[in-house]
Amino acid sequence: MSKSISEIKIEFEQAGEQQWEALCQEYETDSRTGVKNLTARYRKKQQALVQERERLEVMKTFERKYADYSFICGIDEAGRGPLAGPVVAGAVILPKDCEILYLNDSKKLSAAKREELYDEIMEKAVAAAVGMASPARIDEINILQATYEAMREAISKLAVEPGILLNDAVTIPEMIIPQVPIIKGDAKSVSIAAASILAKVTRDRLMVEYDKVMPEYGFAGHKGYGSKEHIEAIKKYGPTPIHRKTFIKKFI
Repeated sequence: MSKSISEIKIEFEQAGEQQWEALCQEYETDSRTGVKNLTARYRKKQQALVQERERLEVMKTFERKYADYSFICGIDEAGRGPLAGPVVAGAVILPKDCEILYLNDSKKLSAAKREELYDEIMEKAVAAAVGMASPARIDEINILQATYEAMREAISKLAVEPGILLNDAVTIPEMIIPQVPIIKGDAKSVSIAAASILAKVTRDRLMVEYDKVMPEYGFAGHKGYGSKEHIEAIKKYGPTPIHRKTFIKKFI
């Protein structure tokens, strides 16, 4: 007696990616539309994964180029542009054989996907850390210098010392570790992409916490960026301790 379509569906769902091909071959002669749709769906999934792995291979170009270094560290930041909140830097060292599917520039991912990838990065990374510069520090030394400071802090907090830094576009002053600045690096390097997700998720979570204390500003929604809603709130309620005074001069 042949299996029901629902039984075959469960079989596919419970199978690992390595078993999909064998199952597709086993059921491809089944004439039932439901089974044909199932095998077609899993063939499509297989093809999507092939394409994703090809994309990731391209994103490992710099990691392959500097493979002689034991620990390659990706560096990126989140929050250079907002009117409120800290600037956050991420530093991530991934294992050489690491595969994290759908890893990409944090700006190209949904908030839910970033959260999911954040957990996987933290689980798989050899070392990962964040550094921050407060709004007051940003006002004191300017956003670029504060960003560098946050990056140096993140690097200093890593459990192992990097052999080389792959940075998103910048060269960090006062570093003796070799550095490679890569324009749009968060879309070209898996290490930098991982760092961008670490920085973005950390900062977004912090802004959600600030929103609980100061709900009238809408920090959970705009994350401190200069949205219309945010600017109107500054004009109505005045600045908070987490606003960057040098960024909001024209609004108050």
